Amino acid sequence: MAIKRVIFIGLVFLLLISACSSQVSQDSPSAAVYIENKGSDTMVNLALSWAEAYQSIHPEVRISVSGGGSGTGIAALINGTVSMANASRAIKPEEEANALKGNVTPVEHIVARDAIAVIVNPENPVTELTLQQISDIYSGKINNWADVGGENRPIVRLSRETNSGTHVYFLETVLRLNQKDNKTLFSTDTLLLPSSEGITAEVRDNPNAIGYDGLGYVIPEVKTLAVAADRGMPYVMPSAESVNNGSYPIARDLYVYTNGEPQGALLEYLNWIHSPTAQEIVTELGFVPYMEGSN
Repeated sequence: MAIKRVIFIGLVFLLLISACSSQVSQDSPSAAVYIENKGSDTMVNLALSWAEAYQSIHPEVRISVSGGGSGTGIAALINGTVSMANASRAIKPEEEANALKGNVTPVEHIVARDAIAVIVNPENPVTELTLQQISDIYSGKINNWADVGGENRPIVRLSRETNSGTHVYFLETVLRLNQKDNKTLFSTDTLLLPSSEGITAEVRDNPNAIGYDGLGYVIPEVKTLAVAADRGMPYVMPSAESVNNGSYPIARDLYVYTNGEPQGALLEYLNWIHSPTAQEIVTELGFVPYMEGSN
């Protein structure tokens, strides 16, 4: 009986220790905080760089970053599987409606800016195009480089895939010229590529190709075209200056969406993203720092 009593007391003691240990683990202020971040492929390298820099000064925070496209990130936010969604386009009305149905309230945060560069092979003599010419090329109205001042060569059209925020932005801003009733579509022979790097690589290797990419992904081995908003207007090269002064016609904001107003560690992280330190990373990666009040 004495042995049984000792065993019983020992088991009770172990259970008490276990319970106390569990409570300390759950309530410990040193417990890691996890932030799930998903979305825009345009922004994925920037988001990874931000996460790495932030975790170096806040080791208690773990930030997971993945791409998949703006639509994928916004869908994950709506489904409640991420803390923040990266998007290279604004959320669509139908996406916001679906979110509200699921008791998710998307809140928009502008974190950087970007220019969409129109790129061709260095052998292509064309140096400038209007938005209308680019629209006509991608919609299939113009099929030969000779029609826009180039050589007698067929045009090979390259685009990001449809789930890409860059694809959606280019469709609405360039092909449809920001006209709400315009239903212009990409030509059916447009090659859809899964990454920004894929587009620059194909343009580099194909003298007939035309593509578009975020400014941060443009490599020296391709040629960037100057773009005019309309015939008779100045042709402008994409740059931080031309984005912020509004002269380059294919510029956009880059977004992070959260479910409701961010709080706690998520709020601290977003505040840091807007800090000079984080915005220096924006510049280093070829994007444009977000400036309050810029065009």
